[in-house]
Amino acid sequence: MFELKITNASLPDGRTGLDIGVREGRIAAIEANLGGEAGEVIDAAGQLVAPPFVDCHFHMDATLSLGQPRYNDSGLLLEGIQIWGELKPLLTHEAVIERALTYCDLAVSQGLLAIRTHVDVCDERLLGVEALLEVKKRVAPYIDLQLVAFPQDGYYRYPGAIKLLERALDMGVEVVGGIPHFERTMADGAASVKALCEIAAERGLLVDLHCDETDDPLSRHIETLAYETQRLGLGGRVNGSHLTSMHSMDNYYVSKLLPLIAEAGVSATANPLINIGIQGRHDTYPKRRGMTRIPEMLTYGITCAFGHDCVMDPWYSLGQADMLEVASMGLHVAQMTSRDAMRQCFEAVTTGPARILHLEGYGVEVGCKADMVLLQATDTIEAIRLKATRLAVIKSGKVISRTAPRQSALSLPGRPERIDPARIGPQG
Repeated sequence: MFELKITNASLPDGRTGLDIGVREGRIAAIEANLGGEAGEVIDAAGQLVAPPFVDCHFHMDATLSLGQPRYNDSGLLLEGIQIWGELKPLLTHEAVIERALTYCDLAVSQGLLAIRTHVDVCDERLLGVEALLEVKKRVAPYIDLQLVAFPQDGYYRYPGAIKLLERALDMGVEVVGGIPHFERTMADGAASVKALCEIAAERGLLVDLHCDETDDPLSRHIETLAYETQRLGLGGRVNGSHLTSMHSMDNYYVSKLLPLIAEAGVSATANPLINIGIQGRHDTYPKRRGMTRIPEMLTYGITCAFGHDCVMDPWYSLGQADMLEVASMGLHVAQMTSRDAMRQCFEAVTTGPARILHLEGYGVEVGCKADMVLLQATDTIEAIRLKATRLAVIKSGKVISRTAPRQSALSLPGRPERIDPARIGPQG
């Protein structure tokens, strides 16, 4: 007896025509023509069943605050930071919680069931930390929410940030964050990387630093991060986010850098929606793309991910928690248009970030948690192309969200009455 059975499913690895049986919140069986009764049966009709989307870089304390207290007219990173500094004193515990919960509702509808969010600790009240720890508890039944202690205004640059970060970790924040390129000097930035990695090593925590989010090719804190990771034995526990300076670096230097990152076991997260909008703003033409070297890093076996970063906040006025939109932007900006590369872009919003977050039981395999998304697409490439409708979102074997299939009704002489975008393909 299964609690749930999904029939005639296609899987991300290319297997088709399979049934998935769920028992006690775990995937108990995957095979063709699976027997046994089930409390609920979903006919996938050949469409894609994937693990849930994962966003390993987000700012939930700021999300949905667009226009408060004013809009970012320039669209620049530094104006966004300035506006956030103006908003912080106005924040209330209740408002942060309500905006975060609203975003989590949107995330669930999009099949996004695991999020790593940075929370600003440069606030004597640590209001954002308190609020998001409360949100973490409330959403635990349906979203894996991981918090990063993030000194937005600089670990050394902001007075009191050192103690505030320690307090946030004592409160239960589980990842050490930082922003070395925002310190007053390159030397301070490098020193902050060393100090933050040592804190993580001492406490047994993960590390995720905003690293080199700049067009300056001489911003090379990722090199320090790789060194400290190896020195302290933190391999597999450290992530470098953004890394946009790498798109401006000398190719010879990068040829040295990438093997060091791979050897240290550091992962990388690009944020294509934000990076492409914020970076290269001082260029005339040609304009730099503003995203790190994901394809090259993948060739070295470096775990890579795409993050959403922002939704309707001081830095980005768009977004809808759609990780397929993120994957699509990453695909285009990185020119990852081969068949294999497009599949890698799907992995960059699923399996890649799941490894970075150390999610237990993630995947569509026997023994994994029964967390899945039924998409209106037959494979991962089509899912990105269509920004596929999330027909059903499943958590622990229970459907927690449903969306009607996308279909258009036509009134054209001599043509079909309806068209399903998911059925349009090379033979369509």
